[in-house]
Amino acid sequence: MGEIGESSDPPFEEAYKKLFDEFNYAPRLSSEVDEVIAVDERELPLIDLEELSRGEMAREECKNKIARASQEWGFFQVVNHGIPREILETMRKEEVKLFKRPFKEKAMADKEFNFSEGSYRWGSPSASRVRELSWSEAFHVQLSDIYADGGNHHLSSIMRQVAIPLYELGQKLAAILAEKVGSSPTYFQETCLLTHSYIRMNRYPPRPISFHSLGLMPHTDSDFLTILHQDDVPGLQLVKHRKWVSVKPNPDALVINIGDLFEAWSNGIYRSVEHRVVTNSTRERFSTAFFLCPSYDTVISSSFEPRLYRRFTFKEFKEQVREDVKKIGHKVGLSRFLVVTDHS
Repeated sequence: MGEIGESSDPPFEEAYKKLFDEFNYAPRLSSEVDEVIAVDERELPLIDLEELSRGEMAREECKNKIARASQEWGFFQVVNHGIPREILETMRKEEVKLFKRPFKEKAMADKEFNFSEGSYRWGSPSASRVRELSWSEAFHVQLSDIYADGGNHHLSSIMRQVAIPLYELGQKLAAILAEKVGSSPTYFQETCLLTHSYIRMNRYPPRPISFHSLGLMPHTDSDFLTILHQDDVPGLQLVKHRKWVSVKPNPDALVINIGDLFEAWSNGIYRSVEHRVVTNSTRERFSTAFFLCPSYDTVISSSFEPRLYRRFTFKEFKEQVREDVKKIGHKVGLSRFLVVTDHS
């Protein structure tokens, strides 16, 4: 790739030159721009977790707010979550330093930090047109990698410091949601160990103003819960009432969203909602996401009848997602596991 390695940005325009050429020679595709413009900007339900440590009435009302937001939005945000701002800010600084490295160095960072092969990702290998291209780069790191690292790297040390309180927060919220549907709150302690989960560091570089590609394509998360720490640059959007809504950033809050596994486990009571990231033409955006996941052999099964989804393991779910992305270019997700479905 010549001298591209001197730049910190992935070589989007070189790698996807054919797609950009097709976009330029087909002006009618510009009408698709409307699809990446949200119709409204909204603030997610805001929940003060300090209420959990107050009287019984305040505690129960707080739990009800968490459950209600998970049913109606699939998303909410929390403040007074107990995670020191200093830890989150230190993690952000280390993340920025990592992404500012030359592209060639980032492409080789898996070996340097003992991350699993393929942890560094950028673009969309399956994209067949500009609107399917994710204008972003990320390090998707399994926490078992950083705990096996032995503490030899400063970045790994910082990731461990932030992972523990994020994991504890995820467990607390999962237990509340389980309690509110009458299930055992210990289920997640037994199936979702810290080393089963992931941290994903995201960077969304400024994209050329002439290309209206997304930072991250529409998707749902393949986990139980996701906890997101984002900067003040807008970009996160989600589907509400069948329309895209832009989420107003709150620098004091963490964003929580329900994943596919929780929707299946709760028999559809809690909703895994489609979301995406829209890029900015002038400002880069950073975020850090924590994914609360079970072991690969964990069976996902609802105790409610009639079941919407058949029993499946997390491994089976992940393999189906990979197969769909490889064959048709995108994730199908939970609809593959409906009790009654037809994909003929």
